[in-house]
Amino acid sequence: MDKGIDQVLGALRATSAAASGRAVPAPATAAAAAPADFAQVLQASLAQVSQTQQRADAMAANFAAGGGGADLHDVMIELQKASISFQEMVQVRNKLVSAYQDVMNMQV
Repeated sequence: MDKGIDQVLGALRATSAAASGRAVPAPATAAAAAPADFAQVLQASLAQVSQTQQRADAMAANFAAGGGGADLHDVMIELQKASISFQEMVQVRNKLVSAYQDVMNMQV
């Protein structure tokens, strides 16, 4: 996998772990160790998922048009990357909604 999708998946896993109350694994790089705003991380993750989907769509369109720049296996791999990143983002959203509902149902 390329570096960008690895970063998105790492951010999504950390967000998912934090939302479910598990310990968040230590970041692999020094740049990732800096404190980050949750909204910024979520927005960056959404942008990366969108970019991955757009890249996959462009490759599929290029392949369908008969462009010589894309092989079938490259297109399929890119489409799977986009699908997996989208599915993981949906799971993070589901965890966030569940956490929100839990907080809203708490009695004070």
